[in-house]
Formats: sequence, structure tokens, C-alpha cells
Amino acid sequence: MDKIRVRIAPSPSGNLHIGTARTALFNYLFAKKNNGAFILRIEDTDLERSNEAYTQNIYDSLKALGLNWDEGPDVGGDYGPYQQSQRFDIYPKYAQKLVEEGYAYECFCTQEELDKEKEESIKNKQPHKYSGKCRNLSEEEKNELKAKGIKPSIRFKVPQNGEIGFNDLVKGELKVNLDTIGDFVIMKSNGTPTYNFAVVIDDMEMKISHVIRGEDHISNTYKQILIYEALKAEVPKFGHLGMILAPDRSKLSKRHGATAVSEFVEKGYLTDALINFVALLGWSPSDGNEIKNVDEIAQDFRINEVSSSNSIFEYDKLNWMNGQYIKKMEIPKLVEKIKPFLSKYDLSELSQKQLERMIEITREPLTLLSDITDEVNYFFGGKNVEIEENVKNDVLNLEVSQKVLKDIIDNRIDSWHFDDEEKLHDELADLRTYFKENEGIKPKQTMWALRAAVTGKTHGADLVAILGILGHDNVKSRIEKAILS
Repeated sequence: MDKIRVRIAPSPSGNLHIGTARTALFNYLFAKKNNGAFILRIEDTDLERSNEAYTQNIYDSLKALGLNWDEGPDVGGDYGPYQQSQRFDIYPKYAQKLVEEGYAYECFCTQEELDKEKEESIKNKQPHKYSGKCRNLSEEEKNELKAKGIKPSIRFKVPQNGEIGFNDLVKGELKVNLDTIGDFVIMKSNGTPTYNFAVVIDDMEMKISHVIRGEDHISNTYKQILIYEALKAEVPKFGHLGMILAPDRSKLSKRHGATAVSEFVEKGYLTDALINFVALLGWSPSDGNEIKNVDEIAQDFRINEVSSSNSIFEYDKLNWMNGQYIKKMEIPKLVEKIKPFLSKYDLSELSQKQLERMIEITREPLTLLSDITDEVNYFFGGKNVEIEENVKNDVLNLEVSQKVLKDIIDNRIDSWHFDDEEKLHDELADLRTYFKENEGIKPKQTMWALRAAVTGKTHGADLVAILGILGHDNVKSRIEKAILS
């Protein structure tokens, strides 16, 4: 094969899983590193479980992660169709070729017979494989079974001696004895291809040069190589990635948190952070700098340096990394990312400039974009603010607080420069100095009183910036309502 061509072939039976996204990423990186092509194929042969909504989720999730494909169902290409359900007319001719050349045969075993064989293997505590019962049926026997209305499946005839192996791009030399495999079905009796057959035909016709996927496919790889060799086709190079496990080293599932890409996005993870984190599941940058964009990772990526071990999905690390991306993102772009998490507020209360300033002063502690929702409630509501009960009792109702608030209303607020943060900063400094020197009130107590009246909290973003965003009228009204009559 002259050009490197890799593919990601998800099944639309659920939203794009983070493990599939990692596989897609490593294929994408390998293609970009080697000036190759990255292909998307939808494997929807399981028509009962496939759903168009899941197909759309695959498109949306991969695009959100920046993993744009060169060929696929929606963009076309020279080797389509790129959706298996549209390729059903292709598989039978290859199956028939294998039968005619003696590499496959018709199998008339019923499901009941196959289940009985499996039960017998379990009973004898032996690994199960098909007995080969139909391997040597005569034409007369086949015709008799067909006359009874039994539709045969087609099984691949696995050589009974020797071994088969390959040099895995990640794990090195792998091999297995052929007598452990057993003849396997390539076409079901209803005329649909099995996974192991369809994937070989598709990869062969689409000229896929390298197959990079999870290690749970290793047992499939041996079967697929047998099919390639029987068809006298060039066998692609295979690389199998370690599994992604939860922090407790069990299989990653919903009980640990989000598992689909779209779920992470809905929870407030930035896709740039997510793809950066996923790249580190089994791979390490050569310079030790873990914060990199996709293009930088692609330049540094080498498939032979991918770890063959399983990777632990550390949510804490992802959260840290997401926070780093939030801190570094340009404010206008961050505002657009955050807006969906502010839907409970009337954003028309703030100008674009005020909204950007609000995000700028509140983003520092954010781990997820969704954390913003409860952090900015006091910026909305105009002249009214919800005051926490403990703040009311522990701060606002104190005599020192009331003295500070009354002084602000009677002597200061109308001269404060709400449109100039530098001047407003100096005016608050004067306020603290006055009460410290003349009333013996600590600067911290002075600021607590003002913050509590204006925001309903005792902690939060830079107070000068908050006052500037809220403006004179809203701040004055809130302080007046906090003064006890």
C-alpha cells in the first residue's frame, strides 16, 4: 500500500464512548503524523440496535473533538459507500468465492444444536469452539437439508494445524495455535455478514493500511488475517491499544461518571481539554509537557511509543486539565462556551463588555464550565440579590456592618466612580482606612459588610470589578435593602 490509510469504524448503537474517541484520536494522530488519510466508516450491520440519532452523535462528537475525517458517509470519497448497511450487496460475492475455493462451507446447524455444543463444552470445562459438524457434508446431504427449508450460514474453514501470528505495532509479536479458534461464521443464515467478515472486506476495499484499535479485538485479528490470506489480499498492519479502566481498575462505566463524549461536553468539559487528556491515556509527550493541542500532539506522536498496558481514566486529572484550559482560553471565546450554562439568567441585563468582565473575574476557580452557574447569580437580578441566611446573621446584622453600610449610603456611594475600576479601587481603600483609623473596624470587616450586602456572600470574585459591573443604581439599592430599619 503506497499511502497510509486508517479508519475509525464505530457502531451507531449508542453515543460515542470515550474509549472509541481515544481510538479515533490515535488513528487521526497516526494519519496526520504520516501524511495519511483518516476515514470514518459507520458499522451499522446490526440494524436492530443502530439508530440515526447515534450516527449523528458520532459525527457531532468527533467534529467537536477536532477529529475531522478525510473520507466518510457525509463527505464521500473514492471507496464508498462508507456505511455498512449500504454495502450488503458486496459481501456475498466474497463469501461465495471463499466457498468455491474451499476456504469456507455451508453450515446447517440450528441454534439449538449450537447451544447444545456450547453447553457440553462448559460441562466438560473446555474452551468452546464449533465442532466442525458440517465441514464435510456431501452435496447430497446439503441438498436434503435445503429441501427441508433450512437456510445455511457460511463458515470459514480454519486450518486445523499450526499457528497464526502477527507483529503488533503496540504489543509486539503475538500468535495463537489454530486449533484453539474453530470454524467461524462469516455470513449468517439471513444473508448478513458477521463483524469479522464485513470488516475485512471493507478494510480491503477501502485500502486500509493500518488498523489501530482496542486490545479486545486481538482474538478477532487472527480470524481476520485468515480471511485476508484466503482472499490473497494484502494484510494491513495491526496495533492494539490497552483498555481504559476506571480508577478502581474495573471497566469504565456510567457509575464512575460520564463515559460518552457528549456527556462530558454537557457537564462542562472543554473538548480541547478532553482530547488532550485522552491523548495521554497510553501515550506520553517526548518533552514532558502534557498541555498540547491536537496539532502539537500529532507532530510528536509515534505509534511504537504507545504503552501496551491498560490506562486509568483519572477524573481528577481531567478536571485539573480542564481548569487549566479554562484559565488560558481567550475571554470572548470562553464567553461563548459558557453561555449555555447561564441559561437560567437573563443575559440581556449585561452588555457584552460586562459579560466578558464577569467571566474574566470568575473563571479562576472553575473546574468545569458548569461551575459558573452558581458562581455568578449575584450579577443578575438588578436591584435585588438573594442573601444567604448565614451571611445575614453572621455579617449583615452586626452593628459594625450596619455602621459601614449606612456610611456608604450617606457619605460615599454617589461620588464613587463605577465606570473606572482604578479610581473605584482607591475609593474602597479610603473606605477601609477611614473605618480602621476612626472606628477601629478591621478592613476585612468593612469589605465583608459591603460584599455581603451587594452579593449575598462573604467570598467571591474581585469586589471592585463586581461593583463596576453592577453599577451605581443596583449597588445602592442592594445596600439600602441590607440596612436594618
